Amino acid sequence: MIIDIIFIVCIIFLSIILHECAHGWVAYQCGDPTAKLAGRLTLNPLKHIDPVGTVLLPGILLALRFFGYHTFLFGWAKPVPVNFFALRHPKRDMISVGFAGPATNFMIAFFCIFLLKLNVFSNAKDILEMTIFFNFLLAVFNLIPIPPLDGSRIVTGLLPRPLDYRYASLEKYGLLIVFALIYFGLLNRTIFPIVDALGNFFGVKF
Repeated sequence: MIIDIIFIVCIIFLSIILHECAHGWVAYQCGDPTAKLAGRLTLNPLKHIDPVGTVLLPGILLALRFFGYHTFLFGWAKPVPVNFFALRHPKRDMISVGFAGPATNFMIAFFCIFLLKLNVFSNAKDILEMTIFFNFLLAVFNLIPIPPLDGSRIVTGLLPRPLDYRYASLEKYGLLIVFALIYFGLLNRTIFPIVDALGNFFGVKF
């Protein structure tokens, strides 16, 4: 049981790291070397740990869940630095960079679905389903168009000026908005049905 939990935690953290690396790699392909120069295009977990978002907050939420409180598990890795002004085509490339993280999580989920359908890893069925669930959850959550989540980068890239600047300026309130949505249970009632629908569509029961 303990080994399974450790394995799942490792998969979850790897999924988050790949999500962040994808942002930096696409930004690098589009002309911005900021993440590469910062040494963030790496799978070394120490380079991606955020003391609050990766350790403190998830630890508190897990402790509350352990004591019987129904909490929305929430956290983040250290964001990969991206200089959007260094991109060759800032508006267009911003969309690609923003979508890169969720796209990576979708690809991880689809790969695990493929392994699940092969039915050659029957002993790892629960772990594969957990990996699929978490990566769908991470992708859908990050596509919410609230700055600084990835969905907001896509919307910013699509909006004409000066609306894009006004919209991006909401970023300083973004985390407060997300926490408010979590507190009032709005995320639970929107994200999880979408994740369940994706699972049902691909024949995976969570």
